[in-house]
Amino acid sequence: MLGINPEAILTYCEDHTTPDSPVCKAIAEETHAKSEEARMLVGPVQGMFLTLLARSIGARRVLEIGTFTGYSALKLAEGLPDDGEVITCDVDPEVTAIAQKHWNKSPHGKKITLRLGQALKSVETLSGPFDLIFVDADKGNYINYWEACVPKLRTGGLIVADNVLWSGRVLEPKEKDDHAVVAFNRHVKNDRRVDVVMLTVRDGIAMACKR
Repeated sequence: MLGINPEAILTYCEDHTTPDSPVCKAIAEETHAKSEEARMLVGPVQGMFLTLLARSIGARRVLEIGTFTGYSALKLAEGLPDDGEVITCDVDPEVTAIAQKHWNKSPHGKKITLRLGQALKSVETLSGPFDLIFVDADKGNYINYWEACVPKLRTGGLIVADNVLWSGRVLEPKEKDDHAVVAFNRHVKNDRRVDVVMLTVRDGIAMACKR
């Protein structure tokens, strides 16, 4: 049986994916240089997946839970028309300052609006419907984010959650966040408002379409 090196396969996938824009590359470079949490970046393969997903469904309004340094928000914005809008929520003013600095250098940055504060409170103030929602924040609140966001999603819209494989720890959960991700995955599977598929892209993506 052919032995497969997962890192080599990931590199191969990246080499056969449309390259990042210069601004997205700059965000990734600064994040890796300055942040100990650089692993939180979605990466170029998942980033282009988000771009193409937004473009393919003709999304105009996108909601993101968890901004970090702004890479994924910009990848989503790149998939929207000129009048599209990405509203992204985060609590950290330092990392989002990095995000805003780079967004200002992109022609797509004008599509992005940052809501600084607790995401659940921010979502309460937003009016739907959204075409696409991307959840990539603290795992302990994933079910709460899901329940806050699904009602704001249009019928036929997509909600995407990151890190649903949690580095494989979903198979043998031990820590609090491990169990939180397992509970979230079960919650989504049993949600009759959506149809869902779990994908093995990077650390796992759950993608659901609202019925």
